[in-house]
Amino acid sequence: MSKAIVFNADNRCPYVLDDSVTITPAADRLQVRNNGGHDFDIGDMNSLNATVHEGVTEPDDWQGNRYTFDGTTWTEVDGWVDPKVAEIARLQAQIDALQAE
Repeated sequence: MSKAIVFNADNRCPYVLDDSVTITPAADRLQVRNNGGHDFDIGDMNSLNATVHEGVTEPDDWQGNRYTFDGTTWTEVDGWVDPKVAEIARLQAQIDALQAE
């Protein structure tokens, strides 16, 4: 099982973390504490703009921001493009432009 962290405005889910981590919402950030692992803060999410859902099972092909989650249902974001695919296309366009010179 996992913890899904979503933005309240649109239920977009940028983070899925193991259920064993502790997430503490603060007014200016989410504090993530991992027993014996790497602790970190999420600076663009806080107690006012985010919700942590516990005991969830994410889709097998989950990637950050690919899905929304309303606490029950995962829905793929319309028009989502894998960032790797977008970066490859951007680099290919640069290669094509350089080869055309």
